[in-house]
Amino acid sequence: MSQSIGLYPGTFDPITRGHLDIIARAAQLMDKLIIGVATNGHKIPLFDLETRVAMVQEDITTLKEKLSLSADIVIVPFDMLLIKFAAQNNVRAIIRGLRAVSDFEYEFQMAAMNLRLNSQIETIFLMATDKYQFISSSMVKEIGRLGGDISQFVSPHVVRKIQEIYNITP
Repeated sequence: MSQSIGLYPGTFDPITRGHLDIIARAAQLMDKLIIGVATNGHKIPLFDLETRVAMVQEDITTLKEKLSLSADIVIVPFDMLLIKFAAQNNVRAIIRGLRAVSDFEYEFQMAAMNLRLNSQIETIFLMATDKYQFISSSMVKEIGRLGGDISQFVSPHVVRKIQEIYNITP
């Protein structure tokens, strides 16, 4: 039997508890889950690629210990067309999280385009749990920039990174 490999792509700028919820749930569906940390040329990230990969790695290590996940979870940075990256990594399914109806139209278009580019790779949509539906990396950054408490949205080490980058003393 072949190994089921899923890909959860994103910029993870920064990784949030919502992302971690999707990762934990996707890891239960796949034998191997690749967390693809994208450079994403049309966005200007707050954190450089190396820092984002490190933040994801730290959160995944904690998540695996906490939940005893059996799936092999790896973090891989990438800077190419998503569907090409997926094919190069023998991915069977791209995992996408949906928070609200507003996400659906964009994600639906992306999934349809990816299917046209490679009909062997499916897209699986996981609905965000109600606890995390409102969280976005953009909102977390804005609240953090203004000195607000973001500890319920991201892990403690991400809180520290945001405080460091905005020069905020806890």
